[in-house]
Amino acid sequence: MLTLVSLFICTGISAERKPVPVIITAGQSNTDGRVSNDDLPDYIRQQGYRHCLWSYGSDTISGGGRFERFWPRVAKPDNTARWGYDAVVYYLIDRQIKRDFYVIKESLGGTAIDTACASTSGMYWSASSEFLASTAAADKGGKSLLKAFTENIGACIDSELSHLKEGYDVKAFLWHQGESDKKMAGHYYDNLKAVVAYVRNYLVKKTGDGRYARLPFICGTYSLKSRDRSEQVVNALYRLAEEDPNFHVVDIEDATIQRDRLHFDSKGAELLGQRVFKRLMEVTGGIK
Repeated sequence: MLTLVSLFICTGISAERKPVPVIITAGQSNTDGRVSNDDLPDYIRQQGYRHCLWSYGSDTISGGGRFERFWPRVAKPDNTARWGYDAVVYYLIDRQIKRDFYVIKESLGGTAIDTACASTSGMYWSASSEFLASTAAADKGGKSLLKAFTENIGACIDSELSHLKEGYDVKAFLWHQGESDKKMAGHYYDNLKAVVAYVRNYLVKKTGDGRYARLPFICGTYSLKSRDRSEQVVNALYRLAEEDPNFHVVDIEDATIQRDRLHFDSKGAELLGQRVFKRLMEVTGGIK
């Protein structure tokens, strides 16, 4: 009897100390969010988010290692109340997990990986060693979005995540980007492969946890109706998925988009969010 009681107590303590899930998210405008909050799905507007905390960086705005309760917004002073597909992902996690989890996000519309392409404010996701050596993080006066992203991940670990009594576990890297790399689509395979490796390596070095070298990476494709869809970019995504068992592509060619023929509308963003969530649950074995 005492053994059973001890087992139940230990099981309860173990459950309480299960590491807190962390999702990292990055990309350009369809990640940043271009759908009005007035068009959030009714179930999100009615029930909201109870457990999601996020640290958001964009352009010169820094996440600063600080977290706040999540509600969709973008760093655009003319219209901050907008959301992207990831808002649906977080809602679905929120309803399933019923405990706090963390999101670290870096996103900026119109941004490319390849420095030979036009990119908003001259900022890039490039993992080129030459480019990274030549500039600082975007939020520190430089042009590197990748540095801004990873430096905020590090700041979040130092200021909050490493102090959690349960510990933390980065579950996946979510990504939607590529429209701005259409001009140099032939380079997208190498460029994105380098971005993914850079983030994984950063996490391994920062945490000392070798598992992050295989961190699941989940990205979406593009609507067939998108004016900036590139078949070369799409093919690069699937080639990377064939070579890397931890690289996952979510097809969204049937998504509806706005009249600008670029950004997902509310139904398109919701559909991608649902599909990304489904893939996230499959590749992680479920987030609990």
